[in-house]
Amino acid sequence: MADMKARIENQVLFLHHEDLPEFKKGGSVVRNSYFWALRSIAGRASRYSDWEYELEVWFALKRMLLSFAESGYLGYRETLLEFPLTMGEIPDVLRDVSTWE
Repeated sequence: MADMKARIENQVLFLHHEDLPEFKKGGSVVRNSYFWALRSIAGRASRYSDWEYELEVWFALKRMLLSFAESGYLGYRETLLEFPLTMGEIPDVLRDVSTWE
């Protein structure tokens, strides 16, 4: 799995729906937990749409991504946000879990 493509519009972080983890019945407990953890703090998390995270949860999102990355059960890139070069500066709170496209 590659980085999760991300963008910010009007202080809302969007994660590209095709890059999000999938819930699989009978699948890996860690991957399914990762799916539910990301979904639980999303403002909007529709099946075929980008998931949305308001500014208020960015710090929690960062901690969650770092925690799953440090667990060793997921690939580092699966927990990394990838922003387009055209976006400008990555917000401080997300810098530890982000990269450029």
